[in-house]
Amino acid sequence: MAERVELWWARRQFSRGAEIPYEVGTYRDAWAPFPALIRQYHPELNAGIVLTQVPPAADVLLLWECESGHTFAATPTEQRNRPGRERRRSAWCPECSVLARPSPAPLGRTAGASAGATTGPTAGPSAGGAALARAPRPPKPPRALCAKTPDLPVGEPFASACAPRPASAVEAQLRADLFSRLQVTAGLTAVRTSRPFFEHLEVWPDILLPELRIAIEYDSTGRHGLEHVGKREDADRRKDRTLRASGWEVVRIRTGKLEKLGPYDVQLSSLGRRGLDRIIDALRDVRGPLLVDAYLL
Repeated sequence: MAERVELWWARRQFSRGAEIPYEVGTYRDAWAPFPALIRQYHPELNAGIVLTQVPPAADVLLLWECESGHTFAATPTEQRNRPGRERRRSAWCPECSVLARPSPAPLGRTAGASAGATTGPTAGPSAGGAALARAPRPPKPPRALCAKTPDLPVGEPFASACAPRPASAVEAQLRADLFSRLQVTAGLTAVRTSRPFFEHLEVWPDILLPELRIAIEYDSTGRHGLEHVGKREDADRRKDRTLRASGWEVVRIRTGKLEKLGPYDVQLSSLGRRGLDRIIDALRDVRGPLLVDAYLL
């Protein structure tokens, strides 16, 4: 399971018994064919660890920054296997990928194309159709962002007017149980983000623990087995990356047969006292027992 680069490095220091488990340049030859990834990697975003110190097969979450300034988290394997005809030239960014999606082809013939088909002495239906086929697709207009998001610093939690209600009674009960164990600020429903998440500059985790800067998500496959799988799982991963880029960590409670998505996720068959204790232990793994226990009731 992928883990944050600081934890991965500390574990490597312990297992190899060395302050610097991998010297700078150890994996230079392995990364040399990927100049685009070398440009996207910045040591200052990854605890000062240089890319040539990271094994290409390491299961570690690294922070990358594209040439447009978008920051996102991904493992070395995910980055090296991004779609592209020539791997050594490929580069990827979740935000740029969304912006680069082509707009759908217009349906039917436009008024301008119809007029062009009948204008001039030599124009005919076939000429007009050829001109329409050669005409470039009009650019897709950017989606307007929701104006209800307040102008707050990135990572700031707040009560959003757009946040949905709890999706299930189980989620509401989990929220009540957590706030009965932790003395943290309740009633906050969103986190201000630096980049859009769909049409908002905010995301809405199921539960926010502001003092710990941890978001809790409760995931189940739902009544029909379609929740949090396929494209919806992709949206979950994007949501997690957006939260982490905003200075938050995510703990997902994964039920049923759902596999973990992040290093601190908890797989539970049911919620209860033992399940709640496991969630508290996951919070300790993220922020340390000294800080988390200070908020226990």
